[in-house]
Amino acid sequence: MDIIADNLGKRYLRDWIFKGLSYRFEQGKTCAVLGANGSGKSTLLKVLSGHLTPTRGTLSFINAGKQVAREQVFQNTSYAAPYIELIEELTLEEAIRFHINLKPLGPGFDTEKIIETLGYPRARHKEIRHFSSGMRQRLKLLLALASNSSVVLLDEPSTNLDQQGVAWYKKLVQDLTANRLVIIASNDPHDLELCDSQINIMDYKK
Repeated sequence: MDIIADNLGKRYLRDWIFKGLSYRFEQGKTCAVLGANGSGKSTLLKVLSGHLTPTRGTLSFINAGKQVAREQVFQNTSYAAPYIELIEELTLEEAIRFHINLKPLGPGFDTEKIIETLGYPRARHKEIRHFSSGMRQRLKLLLALASNSSVVLLDEPSTNLDQQGVAWYKKLVQDLTANRLVIIASNDPHDLELCDSQINIMDYKK
């Protein structure tokens, strides 16, 4: 699925977070959204996902040459971000099954494959609230990348990951995103290495 932004802008009260953004995010590409902390990278991802309505401009979602209705965008999009919380009272196995009920996994993935890929066989019955921040981040990323969706949005994906975790996540992106649109909001060099195009939110502040 392609996402086409035409003169896109988002304003809170009198302050424009960004405006005048026109760009085509293309299927099969990985695009970085750059910008200083607090500049609006996360806001842009929320608009692109359909979670926020733009103040100005239009968004078009195109799949196989056909317009995708806004209410169907959720079905085609996976999203991982530090501010999207897991349900802490659920065990790992319960959390995976809960996710699958909302968004089916892609080919080759099921609950067992998720646990195996995470490398947490002993944490199957462990509640999420007892997970470290790094373990939670791995789970968020894997659930997003393993879901059967044509668009993957990742906000600061390297957050709370150690060196081993970053290498694990980068391999997932390389292995699981062929023919998908991936948008990564980050300034971390590890994340930018995965991207073949980029835009800077600071260019859309004027």
